Amino acid sequence: MRKIWLGVSIGIGLCLCLVGLLVVGVYSAASNLMGGGTAGAVGLAKGAVPAQYQQLVEKWGNLCPALSPPLLAAQLYSESGWNPRAVSPANALGIAQFIPGTWETHAIDGNGDGKKDIWNPEDAIPSAAAYDCDLAKYVKNVPGDLADNMLASYNAGAYAVIKNAGVPPYQETQGYVKTIRTLAKSFAKPVGRVAPSQQAAGAIYFAQKVLGTPYLWGGNGTADQGGRFDCSGLTKAAYHSVGIELPRVANDQWNAGAHPKRDELMPGDLVFFANDLSDPRSIHHVGMYVGDGYMINAPYTGAVIRYDKIDKPDYIGATRVTADGAKALPEPNAA
Repeated sequence: MRKIWLGVSIGIGLCLCLVGLLVVGVYSAASNLMGGGTAGAVGLAKGAVPAQYQQLVEKWGNLCPALSPPLLAAQLYSESGWNPRAVSPANALGIAQFIPGTWETHAIDGNGDGKKDIWNPEDAIPSAAAYDCDLAKYVKNVPGDLADNMLASYNAGAYAVIKNAGVPPYQETQGYVKTIRTLAKSFAKPVGRVAPSQQAAGAIYFAQKVLGTPYLWGGNGTADQGGRFDCSGLTKAAYHSVGIELPRVANDQWNAGAHPKRDELMPGDLVFFANDLSDPRSIHHVGMYVGDGYMINAPYTGAVIRYDKIDKPDYIGATRVTADGAKALPEPNAA
Protein backbone atom coordinates (compact mmCIF):
# COMPACT_ATOMS: atom_id res chain seq x y z
CA MET A 1 0.00 0.00 0.00
CA ARG A 2 1.43 3.40 -1.00
CA LYS A 3 1.94 5.76 1.92
CA ILE A 4 -0.34 8.39 0.47
CA TRP A 5 -3.28 6.07 1.15
CA LEU A 6 -2.44 5.14 4.74
CA GLY A 7 -5.01 7.11 6.69
CA VAL A 8 -3.09 6.92 9.95
CA SER A 9 -0.04 8.58 8.42
CA ILE A 10 -1.47 11.33 6.23
CA GLY A 11 -2.77 13.51 9.03
CA ILE A 12 -6.07 14.82 10.33
CA GLY A 13 -6.16 17.72 7.87
CA LEU A 14 -6.18 15.52 4.80
CA CYS A 15 -8.76 13.17 6.35
CA LEU A 16 -11.12 16.07 7.00
CA CYS A 17 -10.50 17.37 3.51
CA LEU A 18 -11.30 13.98 2.03
CA VAL A 19 -14.49 13.77 4.08
CA GLY A 20 -15.57 17.12 2.70
CA LEU A 21 -14.80 16.13 -0.85
CA LEU A 22 -16.67 12.85 -0.46
CA VAL A 23 -19.75 14.55 0.95
CA VAL A 24 -19.77 17.04 -1.92
CA GLY A 25 -19.07 14.28 -4.42
CA VAL A 26 -21.84 12.02 -3.19
CA TYR A 27 -24.50 14.67 -3.31
CA SER A 28 -23.27 16.19 -6.57
CA ALA A 29 -23.48 12.78 -8.17
CA ALA A 30 -26.87 12.24 -6.61
CA SER A 31 -28.24 15.45 -8.07
CA ASN A 32 -26.88 14.52 -11.50
CA LEU A 33 -28.47 11.07 -11.44
CA MET A 34 -31.79 11.77 -9.77
CA GLY A 35 -33.41 12.92 -12.98
CA GLY A 36 -33.13 9.48 -14.59
CA GLY A 37 -34.45 7.42 -11.70
CA THR A 38 -34.46 3.62 -11.81
CA ALA A 39 -36.07 1.70 -14.65
CA GLY A 40 -37.64 -1.73 -14.45
CA ALA A 41 -35.65 -4.93 -14.40
CA VAL A 42 -35.29 -7.27 -17.36
CA GLY A 43 -33.42 -10.10 -15.70
CA LEU A 44 -31.10 -11.09 -12.88
CA ALA A 45 -28.10 -9.02 -11.84
CA LYS A 46 -24.77 -10.76 -12.40
CA GLY A 47 -23.91 -12.93 -9.40
CA ALA A 48 -27.15 -12.12 -7.58
CA VAL A 49 -28.35 -15.73 -7.49
CA PRO A 50 -26.10 -18.72 -6.66
CA ALA A 51 -24.92 -20.25 -9.94
CA GLN A 52 -26.57 -23.62 -9.35
CA TYR A 53 -30.00 -21.94 -9.25
CA GLN A 54 -29.46 -19.22 -11.88
CA GLN A 55 -30.95 -21.06 -14.86
CA LEU A 56 -33.87 -22.41 -12.83
CA VAL A 57 -34.80 -18.95 -11.56
CA GLU A 58 -34.40 -17.35 -14.99
CA LYS A 59 -36.51 -20.03 -16.70
CA TRP A 60 -39.30 -20.42 -14.17
CA GLY A 61 -39.35 -16.75 -13.17
CA ASN A 62 -40.83 -16.07 -16.61
CA LEU A 63 -43.62 -18.62 -16.25
CA CYS A 64 -46.39 -15.99 -16.23
CA PRO A 65 -46.69 -12.20 -16.67
CA ALA A 66 -47.17 -11.54 -12.94
CA LEU A 67 -43.85 -13.19 -12.09
CA SER A 68 -40.25 -12.28 -12.94
CA PRO A 69 -36.88 -13.87 -12.17
CA PRO A 70 -35.98 -11.17 -9.60
CA LEU A 71 -39.35 -11.55 -7.89
CA LEU A 72 -39.03 -15.34 -7.72
CA ALA A 73 -35.45 -14.97 -6.44
CA ALA A 74 -36.62 -12.56 -3.74
CA GLN A 75 -39.23 -15.04 -2.53
CA LEU A 76 -36.80 -17.96 -2.44
CA TYR A 77 -34.12 -15.94 -0.65
CA SER A 78 -36.64 -14.57 1.84
CA GLU A 79 -38.04 -18.04 2.52
CA SER A 80 -34.84 -20.09 2.87
CA GLY A 81 -31.73 -18.04 2.14
CA TRP A 82 -31.07 -20.51 -0.75
CA ASN A 83 -30.85 -23.43 1.69
CA PRO A 84 -32.40 -26.52 0.02
CA ARG A 85 -32.52 -28.35 3.38
CA ALA A 86 -34.22 -25.56 5.33
CA VAL A 87 -36.92 -26.52 7.85
CA SER A 88 -38.97 -23.82 9.57
CA PRO A 89 -40.60 -24.02 13.02
CA ALA A 90 -43.92 -24.35 11.15
CA ASN A 91 -42.54 -27.38 9.25
CA ALA A 92 -42.15 -25.54 5.96
CA LEU A 93 -39.60 -27.51 3.98
CA GLY A 94 -36.89 -26.98 1.40
CA ILE A 95 -35.61 -24.05 -0.62
CA ALA A 96 -39.16 -22.82 -1.36
CA GLN A 97 -40.47 -23.55 2.16
CA PHE A 98 -43.58 -25.47 1.17
CA ILE A 99 -45.92 -26.75 3.85
CA PRO A 100 -46.40 -30.47 3.06
CA GLY A 101 -50.13 -30.03 2.44
CA THR A 102 -49.55 -27.23 -0.07
CA TRP A 103 -46.84 -29.29 -1.72
CA GLU A 104 -49.26 -32.17 -2.22
CA THR A 105 -51.73 -29.99 -4.10
CA HIS A 106 -49.39 -27.65 -6.02
CA ALA A 107 -46.07 -29.46 -6.60
CA ILE A 108 -44.91 -30.18 -10.13
CA ASP A 109 -42.21 -32.48 -11.48
CA GLY A 110 -39.89 -29.72 -12.61
CA ASN A 111 -37.02 -31.89 -13.83
CA GLY A 112 -39.19 -34.57 -15.41
CA ASP A 113 -37.72 -37.51 -13.50
CA GLY A 114 -41.11 -38.86 -12.47
CA LYS A 115 -40.86 -37.61 -8.86
CA LYS A 116 -41.96 -34.48 -7.02
CA ASP A 117 -39.24 -34.01 -4.43
CA ILE A 118 -39.74 -31.15 -1.97
CA TRP A 119 -36.02 -31.22 -1.14
CA ASN A 120 -34.85 -30.99 -4.74
CA PRO A 121 -34.56 -27.39 -6.01
CA GLU A 122 -35.15 -28.68 -9.55
CA ASP A 123 -38.69 -29.50 -8.41
CA ALA A 124 -39.17 -26.97 -5.62
CA ILE A 125 -38.24 -23.84 -7.60
CA PRO A 126 -40.53 -24.69 -10.54
CA SER A 127 -43.28 -25.58 -8.06
CA ALA A 128 -42.89 -22.21 -6.33
CA ALA A 129 -43.23 -20.44 -9.69
CA ALA A 130 -46.22 -22.56 -10.67
CA TYR A 131 -47.91 -21.85 -7.33
CA ASP A 132 -47.36 -18.11 -7.77
CA CYS A 133 -48.83 -18.23 -11.26
CA ASP A 134 -51.83 -20.25 -10.08
CA LEU A 135 -52.49 -17.53 -7.51
CA ALA A 136 -52.13 -14.89 -10.20
CA LYS A 137 -54.82 -16.65 -12.26
CA TYR A 138 -57.21 -16.60 -9.30
CA VAL A 139 -56.87 -12.82 -8.90
CA LYS A 140 -56.33 -11.76 -12.52
CA ASN A 141 -59.58 -9.74 -12.55
CA VAL A 142 -58.95 -7.98 -9.24
CA PRO A 143 -58.15 -4.24 -9.53
CA GLY A 144 -54.59 -3.10 -8.92
CA ASP A 145 -51.15 -4.43 -9.75
CA LEU A 146 -51.26 -8.13 -10.65
CA ALA A 147 -47.87 -8.93 -9.09
CA ASP A 148 -48.86 -7.20 -5.85
CA ASN A 149 -52.13 -9.10 -5.77
CA MET A 150 -50.31 -12.38 -6.47
CA LEU A 151 -47.91 -11.77 -3.57
CA ALA A 152 -50.79 -10.77 -1.31
CA SER A 153 -52.56 -14.02 -2.25
CA TYR A 154 -49.42 -15.95 -1.34
CA ASN A 155 -49.50 -14.38 2.11
CA ALA A 156 -53.20 -14.01 2.89
CA GLY A 157 -54.96 -16.22 0.35
CA ALA A 158 -56.63 -15.37 -2.94
CA TYR A 159 -60.05 -15.08 -1.30
CA ALA A 160 -58.85 -12.20 0.90
CA VAL A 161 -57.51 -10.37 -2.17
CA ILE A 162 -60.74 -10.88 -4.10
CA LYS A 163 -62.87 -9.85 -1.11
CA ASN A 164 -60.88 -6.65 -0.58
CA ALA A 165 -60.56 -5.85 -4.29
CA GLY A 166 -56.80 -5.74 -3.98
CA VAL A 167 -54.09 -6.11 -1.36
CA PRO A 168 -55.95 -6.63 1.95
CA PRO A 169 -55.56 -4.02 4.72
CA TYR A 170 -53.60 -6.45 6.86
CA GLN A 171 -50.31 -5.12 8.19
CA GLU A 172 -48.57 -8.46 7.70
CA THR A 173 -49.74 -8.84 4.11
CA GLN A 174 -48.95 -5.27 3.12
CA GLY A 175 -45.54 -5.66 4.72
CA TYR A 176 -44.92 -8.91 2.85
CA VAL A 177 -45.76 -7.36 -0.52
CA LYS A 178 -43.49 -4.38 0.12
CA THR A 179 -40.68 -6.60 1.41
CA ILE A 180 -40.64 -8.93 -1.60
CA ARG A 181 -40.97 -6.09 -4.10
CA THR A 182 -38.11 -4.24 -2.42
CA LEU A 183 -35.93 -7.32 -2.08
CA ALA A 184 -36.48 -8.10 -5.76
CA LYS A 185 -34.53 -4.95 -6.62
CA SER A 186 -31.41 -6.53 -5.12
CA PHE A 187 -31.70 -9.42 -7.60
CA ALA A 188 -32.66 -7.36 -10.63
CA LYS A 189 -30.37 -6.32 -13.44
CA PRO A 190 -30.91 -2.55 -13.48
CA VAL A 191 -31.91 -0.81 -16.68
CA GLY A 192 -30.03 2.49 -16.50
CA ARG A 193 -28.22 3.77 -13.45
CA VAL A 194 -29.03 2.76 -9.89
CA ALA A 195 -30.51 5.61 -7.85
CA PRO A 196 -27.93 7.21 -5.51
CA SER A 197 -27.94 6.84 -1.73
CA GLN A 198 -28.63 9.92 0.36
CA GLN A 199 -27.09 8.34 3.48
CA ALA A 200 -23.75 7.44 1.88
CA ALA A 201 -21.80 10.50 2.97
CA GLY A 202 -22.65 9.99 6.63
CA ALA A 203 -21.64 6.34 6.48
CA ILE A 204 -18.28 7.29 4.94
CA TYR A 205 -17.74 9.94 7.59
CA PHE A 206 -18.17 7.30 10.31
CA ALA A 207 -15.73 4.92 8.62
CA GLN A 208 -13.11 7.63 8.18
CA LYS A 209 -13.22 8.49 11.87
CA VAL A 210 -11.98 4.99 12.75
CA LEU A 211 -9.13 4.81 10.21
CA GLY A 212 -6.07 3.28 11.85
CA THR A 213 -8.04 1.24 14.39
CA PRO A 214 -6.70 -2.33 14.70
CA TYR A 215 -8.80 -5.11 13.20
CA LEU A 216 -10.65 -7.50 15.51
CA TRP A 217 -12.37 -10.68 14.31
CA GLY A 218 -16.01 -10.40 15.40
CA GLY A 219 -15.46 -6.78 16.37
CA ASN A 220 -18.52 -4.55 16.65
CA GLY A 221 -16.73 -1.43 17.86
CA THR A 222 -17.95 -1.69 21.45
CA ALA A 223 -16.03 -0.21 24.37
CA ASP A 224 -15.06 -3.62 25.73
CA GLN A 225 -13.56 -4.41 22.30
CA GLY A 226 -11.53 -1.22 22.27
CA GLY A 227 -13.66 0.25 19.48
CA ARG A 228 -12.32 -2.35 17.05
CA PHE A 229 -14.15 -3.90 14.09
CA ASP A 230 -13.98 -6.66 11.55
CA CYS A 231 -15.05 -6.00 7.95
CA SER A 232 -18.82 -6.43 8.26
CA GLY A 233 -18.87 -4.99 11.78
CA LEU A 234 -17.45 -1.77 10.32
CA THR A 235 -19.96 -1.50 7.48
CA LYS A 236 -22.83 -2.35 9.82
CA ALA A 237 -21.76 0.34 12.30
CA ALA A 238 -21.21 2.91 9.54
CA TYR A 239 -24.73 2.52 8.22
CA HIS A 240 -26.17 2.27 11.74
CA SER A 241 -24.79 5.79 12.25
CA VAL A 242 -27.17 7.05 9.54
CA GLY A 243 -30.18 5.04 10.70
CA ILE A 244 -29.87 1.97 8.47
CA GLU A 245 -29.64 -1.43 10.15
CA LEU A 246 -27.66 -4.00 8.20
CA PRO A 247 -27.21 -7.67 9.08
CA ARG A 248 -24.02 -8.61 10.89
CA VAL A 249 -22.52 -10.98 8.29
CA ALA A 250 -21.01 -9.76 5.00
CA ASN A 251 -22.89 -12.11 2.67
CA ASP A 252 -26.19 -11.14 4.31
CA GLN A 253 -25.43 -7.47 3.58
CA TRP A 254 -25.20 -8.24 -0.15
CA ASN A 255 -28.96 -7.95 -0.71
CA ALA A 256 -29.46 -4.61 1.05
CA GLY A 257 -29.99 -2.81 -2.25
CA ALA A 258 -29.42 -2.87 -5.99
CA HIS A 259 -26.08 -3.81 -7.58
CA PRO A 260 -24.36 -1.03 -9.57
CA LYS A 261 -21.80 -1.95 -12.21
CA ARG A 262 -18.09 -1.43 -11.57
CA ASP A 263 -18.01 1.76 -13.64
CA GLU A 264 -21.10 3.12 -11.85
CA LEU A 265 -19.80 2.86 -8.29
CA MET A 266 -20.40 5.80 -6.00
CA PRO A 267 -18.95 6.65 -2.58
CA GLY A 268 -20.78 4.70 0.12
CA ASP A 269 -21.47 1.62 -1.99
CA LEU A 270 -20.55 -1.63 -0.27
CA VAL A 271 -18.02 -3.66 -2.26
CA PHE A 272 -17.80 -7.43 -1.83
CA PHE A 273 -15.25 -10.18 -2.32
CA ALA A 274 -16.04 -13.89 -2.65
CA ASN A 275 -14.39 -17.28 -2.87
CA ASP A 276 -16.71 -18.21 -5.76
CA LEU A 277 -17.63 -15.35 -8.08
CA SER A 278 -20.77 -17.21 -9.17
CA ASP A 279 -22.10 -17.59 -5.62
CA PRO A 280 -22.84 -14.58 -3.38
CA ARG A 281 -23.18 -16.92 -0.39
CA SER A 282 -19.40 -17.41 -0.61
CA ILE A 283 -18.72 -13.71 0.10
CA HIS A 284 -15.93 -13.45 2.68
CA HIS A 285 -15.14 -9.72 2.80
CA VAL A 286 -16.83 -6.33 2.49
CA GLY A 287 -15.59 -2.75 2.34
CA MET A 288 -17.01 0.70 1.65
CA TYR A 289 -16.20 2.39 -1.65
CA VAL A 290 -14.80 5.92 -1.40
CA GLY A 291 -13.94 6.67 -5.03
CA ASP A 292 -11.01 6.40 -7.44
CA GLY A 293 -10.93 2.60 -7.12
CA TYR A 294 -10.42 2.57 -3.33
CA MET A 295 -12.41 1.41 -0.32
CA ILE A 296 -12.20 1.80 3.44
CA ASN A 297 -12.10 -1.63 5.03
CA ALA A 298 -11.07 -3.66 8.04
CA PRO A 299 -8.96 -6.24 6.18
CA TYR A 300 -7.63 -8.94 8.52
CA THR A 301 -6.03 -9.74 11.87
CA GLY A 302 -2.83 -7.76 12.34
CA ALA A 303 -3.92 -4.94 10.04
CA VAL A 304 -5.72 -1.66 10.74
CA ILE A 305 -8.79 -0.07 9.18
CA ARG A 306 -7.37 1.53 6.04
CA TYR A 307 -7.79 2.33 2.36
CA ASP A 308 -7.30 -0.51 -0.12
CA LYS A 309 -7.88 -0.93 -3.83
CA ILE A 310 -11.03 -2.80 -4.79
CA ASP A 311 -9.79 -4.27 -8.06
CA LYS A 312 -8.81 -7.72 -6.91
CA PRO A 313 -9.41 -11.18 -8.42
CA ASP A 314 -12.08 -12.01 -5.83
CA TYR A 315 -14.19 -8.86 -6.36
CA ILE A 316 -17.77 -10.08 -6.94
CA GLY A 317 -19.68 -6.80 -7.06
CA ALA A 318 -21.25 -3.98 -5.09
CA THR A 319 -24.48 -3.01 -3.36
CA ARG A 320 -26.01 0.45 -3.07
CA VAL A 321 -27.58 0.27 0.37
CA THR A 322 -31.06 1.67 0.97
CA ALA A 323 -33.12 1.81 4.15
CA ASP A 324 -35.97 -0.14 2.54
CA GLY A 325 -33.51 -2.67 1.13
CA ALA A 326 -32.01 -3.30 4.55
CA LYS A 327 -35.46 -3.62 6.16
CA ALA A 328 -36.50 -6.16 3.53
CA LEU A 329 -33.72 -8.60 4.36
CA PRO A 330 -34.86 -11.80 6.06
CA GLU A 331 -33.70 -12.55 9.57
CA PRO A 332 -30.49 -14.64 9.42
CA ASN A 333 -31.22 -18.33 9.82
CA ALA A 334 -34.94 -17.58 9.98
CA ALA A 335 -35.82 -20.72 8.08
